[in-house]
Amino acid sequence: QVQLRESGGGLVQTGGSLRLSCAASGRTFSSKGMGWFRQAPGKEREFVAAISWSGISTRYADSVKGRFTISRDNAGNTVYLQMNSLKPEDTAVYYCAARPSAIATTLLDDYDSWGQGTQVTVSS
Repeated sequence: QVQLRESGGGLVQTGGSLRLSCAASGRTFSSKGMGWFRQAPGKEREFVAAISWSGISTRYADSVKGRFTISRDNAGNTVYLQMNSLKPEDTAVYYCAARPSAIATTLLDDYDSWGQGTQVTVSS
């Protein structure tokens, strides 16, 4: 497992942008598939985006396609989530996650390391 720490959350108006960062500890970061999930109040945690170990393969939830971009810097042990054209329904706690395999997947249960989350609030 790796230790993960998210940052970059905050309050933004509808249509605004934020970039989330997830710093990972450990030597095995570059071999792991990484994902972003989110959880809104009263709702289950849901998939947002994922990226393979190389960064070549990415996957997105339909609700964020064309607005969010996931990327990674293996040299810096960091994964990012660029969020543009934010909507009030994007309001949630956003979590970074790592899985023991290199492939990007959408299933929450595929991930075994989680950060503590960062709050994103989009005002209307």
